[in-house]
Amino acid sequence: MSISISVLSDLLQALPNLRPQLYFKASLTALSHAMEDQILAATLEQPLVIASFQRERFYRQEAHRYQRLAQRSNQIYVLSAPETDFTNSSEYYEKIAFRPDDALSQEWHLIVIAQNYATCLVCRESIGSLAKNKELRELSPSLDMDAARRFEGIWTAERGVSLKAAELLLERILNYRPELIDKIDLVCQRFGIGERKSDSKPIQQLSEYACDIDTDPFVQRLVTYLQASQYKLHKAYRSIAAQARKERLVNSISTAIRRSLNPQEILKVAAQELGQHLGACRCLIYRAQASDTQAIIEHEFLSPNVLSVAGQAWPLENNPLFQEVIQQDEGVCVVDTVNDSRVSNSKALWHLVEKFAIRSWLMEPVLFQGRLLGIVELHYCSHTPHDLQAGELDLVKAIATQIGAALIQAEAYANLEDLNQQLEALDRTRSNLIAITGHELRTPLSTIQVCLESLASEPDMPLELQQVMLNTALADSERMRKLVQDFLTLSNLESGRVEWHPESLSLQECIDLALSRIRTRIATDPLPKITTKIAPNLPLVRADGDWLVEVIAKLVDNACKFTPPEGQITIKATRNDNKMVEVTVADTGRGIEPNRLEIVFDRFYQEEGALRRTTGGTGLGLAICRQIVNGWGGEIWAKSTGKNQGSEFHFTIPAIESSSEQTRSRVKSK
Repeated sequence: MSISISVLSDLLQALPNLRPQLYFKASLTALSHAMEDQILAATLEQPLVIASFQRERFYRQEAHRYQRLAQRSNQIYVLSAPETDFTNSSEYYEKIAFRPDDALSQEWHLIVIAQNYATCLVCRESIGSLAKNKELRELSPSLDMDAARRFEGIWTAERGVSLKAAELLLERILNYRPELIDKIDLVCQRFGIGERKSDSKPIQQLSEYACDIDTDPFVQRLVTYLQASQYKLHKAYRSIAAQARKERLVNSISTAIRRSLNPQEILKVAAQELGQHLGACRCLIYRAQASDTQAIIEHEFLSPNVLSVAGQAWPLENNPLFQEVIQQDEGVCVVDTVNDSRVSNSKALWHLVEKFAIRSWLMEPVLFQGRLLGIVELHYCSHTPHDLQAGELDLVKAIATQIGAALIQAEAYANLEDLNQQLEALDRTRSNLIAITGHELRTPLSTIQVCLESLASEPDMPLELQQVMLNTALADSERMRKLVQDFLTLSNLESGRVEWHPESLSLQECIDLALSRIRTRIATDPLPKITTKIAPNLPLVRADGDWLVEVIAKLVDNACKFTPPEGQITIKATRNDNKMVEVTVADTGRGIEPNRLEIVFDRFYQEEGALRRTTGGTGLGLAICRQIVNGWGGEIWAKSTGKNQGSEFHFTIPAIESSSEQTRSRVKSK
């Protein structure tokens, strides 16, 4: 583990749902002393205690306390950056001297883990605090700024967080004292920390939020210390109790929603737990996006004798509170709906207030990385307004954060299932593609091999027959070249490796160039009659010129293969209603069965079957056309009334509206 990495950063990265809080040094000192007193007062069997002090001078103030703690456990680890005589040792407990440039020098940690108890304090000193304190000391050297130092971090009794924090610190300890690995492995095995688990003994399963010890020593010590900072005993105790209740609620909801990947079950549990804990008359949790006009209420908590809204369409588009939530990405609290202008000036909201007797109203967004996933609503229906306290608002925000993470997790699982199905389909396609490609390559290769072997083994073969053999080998080698070329082209198009170069183009020029290419390639064979019908005043189109010519050439070439020489091919172009130019290549040839109009764009498909062609070609032309047209945002489709009824292939190209873009570009010949 790199010494430049912060333990707090690693913890937040591993558990992204954690939200760090701001602490002053005085608060951290109170918490640390209270946690230590809890160990000394409670009956904890050989607890794991890890304390990390920034500097040796901070450790020396607490050394006597840790000598007392060492009498309770042989799993005590103290870390500090040495300034005088602090060194690695195992006299009373394990001392670990870390390098002054280690990120630990900016952090403050205390972790306690036992069979029936866990808590952790993981903090990092604010960079702004360091700079400010240094500046103030320079201005006034006599000013004591130590108590005002600011830290950000996590203080929690959640076992999972405590175990993860212990894992990170134990890894850092092993960097400095690798000889402790056996001792650390023992405690890791005992409490189930990280990956250091013995294969020979099963780890005892522990309750994730187990805490069945008397916590009064912790509370009393913390309250006493805070009293020195003008907090009265009953006020501090009430605050701590509220925090404990909040944490228990968050833990219970977190545990419940972790058990399920069903979004409906997650919302149902969260609505019941939150509404019951906060004493709401009605708690609604529903999925919603910023663009939604309404939401269907599926999950609610109701207190007795309160009218249900389940199954109703909840208005969002004309809801000023919902619009305010979207604009601010923050919750909205209406203490008294009767005297709030946002409610009284909205007919939609006032109708809801009267119908469902809403006196106080809280609306909190469920967000994940700035994306709105849903809304949490609390309704209080008594005759007097209900003023939610700051702690209650924080609790709703914390629950909304948990719901957001759970919904994303559920969506990710559903997406993973869809992806697995797509991968299975892709694997089947790959297997079919390999089989078809192997056949397509093997057939011309076999012909070429026979021709060449005949030419090599029969020196007396008549010249006319030699020419036939040579022409056959050349024709099949050209077929192989086209197959490989088309296959590579299709692969690049499908994988997105093609760079598009859109430009303003005259469609007539592209058609002329495509026909010129076709006549050059098949100059020896008679072609059907080809006519063009371009609508007057047809606008320029915007596409990659080379690829547009390729699409037209392949569609006309396809029509030539299935149309007899006495037939006719027509190329038409018109403007449609969607600001697109629609091109049609129609023929009077063999036609296509209506049930095959979509699959003709699949790889290696031809009307009489991929493995028994009579018309030649690679069978990839229409698949390539589909990828090209999709690449510039157009559509391509086929029409036919059946066998020997001819066929039509249509595709669209974006038209250019602005007269400033009516500049024709030259298309390169291939």
